Formats: sequence, structure tokens, C-alpha cells
Amino acid sequence: MNLLLADEVREAMAHGRPVVALESTLLAHGLPRPQNLSTGLELEEEVRASGAVPATIAVLDGRPHIGLDKAELERVAGDPALRKLGHRDLAPAMATGVSGATTVSATAFLASRAGIRVFATGGLGGVHRGWTQVQDESADLRLLARTRITVVCAGVKSILDVPATLQRLETLGVPVLGYGTQTFPGFYLSSSGEPLDWTVHDPRSVAEAMRAQDGLSDTGEALIVAQPVPEDEQLDPELHERVLAEALDACERDGVTGQAVTPYLLDHLVRHTDGKALAANLAAVRGNARLAARIAAVWTATAHT
Repeated sequence: MNLLLADEVREAMAHGRPVVALESTLLAHGLPRPQNLSTGLELEEEVRASGAVPATIAVLDGRPHIGLDKAELERVAGDPALRKLGHRDLAPAMATGVSGATTVSATAFLASRAGIRVFATGGLGGVHRGWTQVQDESADLRLLARTRITVVCAGVKSILDVPATLQRLETLGVPVLGYGTQTFPGFYLSSSGEPLDWTVHDPRSVAEAMRAQDGLSDTGEALIVAQPVPEDEQLDPELHERVLAEALDACERDGVTGQAVTPYLLDHLVRHTDGKALAANLAAVRGNARLAARIAAVWTATAHT
């Protein structure tokens, strides 16, 4: 695959310095303009301040870019025609010269192909509510089951079926570590209430789990590090439950189905919480970028010990 590495990323990897992958869908499709560009620049600075090099990933004119310069970030944040690309969309996009922002599945795949081991995002996709009727499941899960990358996240999007998603990850053999928590984070919320089997408290423990994973298996599954948004920055749980119930009713009333469900529900939550859901999302992503950088720094520092 012909990957175009930014100079900063190429130099860091050539000299064994830590690199953290960042997705571009948050910038292109998840945030309002111009806040999306300022957030993209801020997340990259969070990674740098925590000791690593950021590699925001996108496909521009059919070329997968591993790391973007400021002009390319501005293009991703400012072009309303930019497509949303999952892993399955990469080949058609490359063949036709299309530009698009990468979702979790596409970012994880391209980062892994580039040799990047740590990826920071907000919330993962998962099993949708009502799966027994519609069998709707995010492509993130199967991709993570066969991609050796460590993903720092705030759990899965709270509009999903969290218990079913955790069960699916177990079936797929994808380990989940709670970072400083014994319950799975709830994306906008510090906790989903679902218990976790494993908890770690520092980046070195994560790096040790990564190394043990490499020694045990060559099947290529990811490692999920689930870090909760701080309690003082989470969305109020009662407000979350009320607005989510209203969003689910509206979704059914409006006949929204398939891939349109997730953006519809997330948009409803942002609009009907006076931006508090968006603030919690951004707090989670910032924290995940910082933690991912710290993990990547320990990973590279101990790579040959």
C-alpha cells in the first residue's frame, strides 16, 4: 500500500520516537466549524506536549496520509464534500481518487500498516441497540479483532448496546483494560456501569500488556485501553438518559435506519444538551490523546529492553 507519511512522522519512526495516530472523522464530521480545526490542532499539541508525535490520518485525492500538515488539516476541517471512510471504503476511495476522513476502523488499519502501535480516539463503534432485529454492528469490532494496535478510548458510544458490545469483544478475543477504572467508561459518562475484568493504573502496565500480547499471539487482535472522562467533565447522567430516550424515540419516528442512526442520535444529544455532550466528548478525546502519547513513549523507550 502506498502510504504518504508526513515528514515529522517519518523522521520520528526512523529514529524510534513515539507516534500516536489520530482519526480525522471527528474533525470532518463530528464537530462544528470552525471549532473542528482548532480542536484538531489542539489534539496534536496535546500529543506533542505529552512526548509523542501526532499522526492525524486521512485519505486525500486517493492517497492515504499518515500525518497532516496545517494546510491538510484545514482541508479536512473545511471541505464539506469530504467523504466518511471506514475500512471497507479505502480501496474504492484510493481507486477513484476520492478524499475522505477516516473512521476508527480505517484509521486503525492505516496506522497499523504504517507501523504505528498506539491510536487515540473518543468512543468506539459497537453493537447497536435492537441488534436481534436489525443485526447492526460497527465495522470497528471485526477490524480490531485482526489489527494489532492499542486503542485508547472512552469506551463505546453511549447510544449503543454496551453489554452486547463487551460480549462481542470477548467473543472476538479483543482484550479490554480499564485505565484507573473497574467499570467500562460510558463515552459521555465516566461509567457505563458494566464491570471490567482488568484494570491498569499507569502507561508502563499498558506497555507490558502490549509486549505480553505480542509474545502470546500472532493473530493480530487489538488492545483496548478504556479511560473514563473525568467525573467533573462528564455529561450529567440523568440528562443523558432523558435526552437519549428522546433521541431513540425521534429516530424511530423519523424512520432513520442503518448508518444514519449513529450520527442522528449523536447530533440529537449535542443539540438537546446545550452542547454539554460535545464538551464531555472533547474532554474525553483530550485525555485520551495525552494518555496515548504517554503509552507510546513508554512503549518505544522499552522496545529493545
